[in-house]
Amino acid sequence: MDEAGLSQILLASWTRPGQAIFSNEQVAEYTRAYPNRIFGLVSVNLHDPITAVKDLDHYVRVEGFKGLRVVPWLWNLPPTDAHYWPLYVKCIELDVPFCTQIGHTGPLCPSEVGRPIPYIDEIALKFPRLTIVAGHLGYPWVGEAVSVAWKHENVYIDTSAWSPKHYPPEFVTFANTTGKKKVMFGTNFPQLGWKSCIDAVKTTTCAGGRNVLREEVVRDFMGGNARRVFKLPNVPSGGTASRL
Repeated sequence: MDEAGLSQILLASWTRPGQAIFSNEQVAEYTRAYPNRIFGLVSVNLHDPITAVKDLDHYVRVEGFKGLRVVPWLWNLPPTDAHYWPLYVKCIELDVPFCTQIGHTGPLCPSEVGRPIPYIDEIALKFPRLTIVAGHLGYPWVGEAVSVAWKHENVYIDTSAWSPKHYPPEFVTFANTTGKKKVMFGTNFPQLGWKSCIDAVKTTTCAGGRNVLREEVVRDFMGGNARRVFKLPNVPSGGTASRL
């Protein structure tokens, strides 16, 4: 993080049917060790709704996690499915965002559950008090993602898993205009390296051109929006030492 110039990150656990690949408790070990720099996102077992709600409540209230993250293609359940609804209500109660993945899947499984329209559009309408962060840009439906984020006050887009060199033009135009406060930088680390992505943002911004983020947009994109949406604290001087 220091080498890349990162002051804070969101670290998500990863749960799929029948297995926690990277558990909430493992994430909590890092958030406890770096309480001002690393912040957790809860993952849950959608097939066990009661335990899922309890886990979300515990890790937000007790461990200070900053949101819920569910990857729909892991469950082959779109975000409009009833399995999600108790979790949306709990997110609203806890005042934390719901983070999800939009767009096609890399693994060989159906991509339909990643469509921004109708799925993100419908839950934004049904739950207007639910903050929704749609990750991975939504390719090949980037236009849908942008239109939903523009339409709904409670919908945001993050760029996790996309190198800044390859941001789609529709996204860049949105970020540079009406979407300045609706977009967030992400990497999906370790899929993409922190430093290489940050360097690419700096390089493309300085180079100028049609398909690059404007310099006045970068501050919000690179942290300001995430700090506001996830209610992250400012990093105090001398507060970065590890407790591992």
